Amino acid sequence: MALGLDGGGMKIKIQITIESDEGKPEALQEVAQLNRGSLRPESLGLTLAEARSILAGIEQTVVERQAAEFVAQQRLCSACGQERSCKGRHQIVLRTPFGKLKLESPRLYRCQCESEDRKSFSPLAALLPERTHPELVYLETKFAALVSYGLTVELLKEVLPISQDVSTTAIRQRVRQTAERLEDELGEERDIFIDGCQRDWNELPEPAVPLIVGIDGGYVHAKDQRSRTEGWFEVIVGKSMSQQGGSSKCFGFVNRYDTKPKRRLFEMLKSQGMQMNQAVTFLSDGGDTVRDLQMYLNPQAEHLLDWFHITMRLTVMGQMAKSINTNDQPNLSAEVEKELERLKWNLWHGNVSQGAANRGRSGIRSGHRRPRPRATEVAEGRSRIRDLHQCQPNIYSQLR
Repeated sequence: MALGLDGGGMKIKIQITIESDEGKPEALQEVAQLNRGSLRPESLGLTLAEARSILAGIEQTVVERQAAEFVAQQRLCSACGQERSCKGRHQIVLRTPFGKLKLESPRLYRCQCESEDRKSFSPLAALLPERTHPELVYLETKFAALVSYGLTVELLKEVLPISQDVSTTAIRQRVRQTAERLEDELGEERDIFIDGCQRDWNELPEPAVPLIVGIDGGYVHAKDQRSRTEGWFEVIVGKSMSQQGGSSKCFGFVNRYDTKPKRRLFEMLKSQGMQMNQAVTFLSDGGDTVRDLQMYLNPQAEHLLDWFHITMRLTVMGQMAKSINTNDQPNLSAEVEKELERLKWNLWHGNVSQGAANRGRSGIRSGHRRPRPRATEVAEGRSRIRDLHQCQPNIYSQLR
């Protein structure tokens, strides 16, 4: 750092010193030079462009030095110590978070003690088969999972010195490659993931706080459907978090397309430290697909039907009760509504068994005072009662 004559400016040089294992400096490389005049808010510290330039310079120097050191080590045969002869020199391109680098990558002949045919190879190319730094892959896939590919490109260009070397097509390909690799790393699908017995679970360490998992499903209309009656597919999404509000994780997949849905959910919970002796609470709407997904993952699991979906079902049943219209039983609709109200409060207070015992006291029973089937409105009333009779036990089966 050097100050100007008037004391109002300075010149700043940023240099890299590379030392050997013995601590002796071997090289001195200047990375950047900055000039500063009188202090202003916009000249305080580094600008974004200067920071990108400095990072690119440091990355270039460090990577080139590391690559040269690696190639020098590979010039000597690991078996006999003889120096391998060089067949030719070329460059490889390495994409990093701080720029696209061109590295010298000589091609060497194998030693006679290694192979009789003495085929040539490139040590640096073999070390970097993907030509992309893992940190850049992490940033690309992370932001692409949060925002669109276009916004990901703009964000990376704004904060990193990657210039115009990244595109939406490259981001899409990188995300796909990462997803395929993660899919290949998943284990096989199983119906039951509970391992061991109670004796084994008692020997496990003290479990962490309980996990809470919320799961829900919905149908999405495909873009290229031929009609409104086709092209629907079910998407299941969920979120897992600790009871104390720690870090959370989300998941999602397309039902009947994903071949390992239960394995995916189990591995996510396992990554959060789930043990077989740890309490896990599952909240869902009680649908068949989401309920089957959460079964047999943990012996301490508790499966709850959230109140929102309970009231939603009761609302549907209430609308069905209001539509009952029979001439010989004019009070049947009011009796059913009263029974549904009693059922609602029994469930609210947790009296599931009491609600199930009381549900046959009024017209909810399909066999109670059935109307005569000779009139159209009487037949419609019977149909409504039958629908109520089928709808109500579904709630109890989901609560148990």
